[in-house]
Amino acid sequence: MGQIKAIIFDYIGTLVNCSGYNMETSKMKLYTALVNEGFKIAVNNFLEAYDRAHKKYRIVRYGELREVTNAIWVAEALNELGHNVTSENVSIKTALNVFFKDFIDALRLRTGAVKLFKQATNHGKVGLLSNFTYAPVVHFSLNQLGINKYFNAIVISDENGWRKPSIHIFKDILERLQVTADETVYVGDSPLEDIKGAKNAGIKTVFVCSQFHSLKNLVTSNNIHADFVAKNLNEVSEFLIETLK
Repeated sequence: MGQIKAIIFDYIGTLVNCSGYNMETSKMKLYTALVNEGFKIAVNNFLEAYDRAHKKYRIVRYGELREVTNAIWVAEALNELGHNVTSENVSIKTALNVFFKDFIDALRLRTGAVKLFKQATNHGKVGLLSNFTYAPVVHFSLNQLGINKYFNAIVISDENGWRKPSIHIFKDILERLQVTADETVYVGDSPLEDIKGAKNAGIKTVFVCSQFHSLKNLVTSNNIHADFVAKNLNEVSEFLIETLK
């Protein structure tokens, strides 16, 4: 590899594990929070409307690689139930903060993460590139985990508008870091979103196994090949030590 000036990381799965999280519990907390904000809605009607909106926008998100925030799903569900609101409604944002609290609290840094951050920052620029539908979750959790200080640039699909593996979101973070693709290494755990996306942008790739994606997932992915494969973050560190010499 040529001279490496930047290392970009995926977030959920790659750098943090999610332990003991239950989505259904969070959806009920979302409903309760909306009721507390003054929305008169029946629980089953809301959950069914929310699921319909979620499925509708999932097609857009994964088919067109355009990100659609949770606030839009919630607003659409509420409008279906007779409430005239937009995704910018303050009460919706308040309820979403309640919805995501358990998820944020369930995030734990993977073993070797801090060592890897220090290694990366000592060498050059460090970026974070995350597919996430509600950007405040990423920003708040980075602060809560104490790792926001390590990143020179943070790009989140909710704020960017595009989702990985779209080449547009990779180009965005390269521009923010002021580096070229051939000066960059990308570390991620999703064969499609991370490895294929980064390689399509001309970036060197490191696949790291996670609770969400195993080595088998990479091997069985159609024509997706990482430049290096690591079982854990310590192996990523070892790879970077050799690469950055």
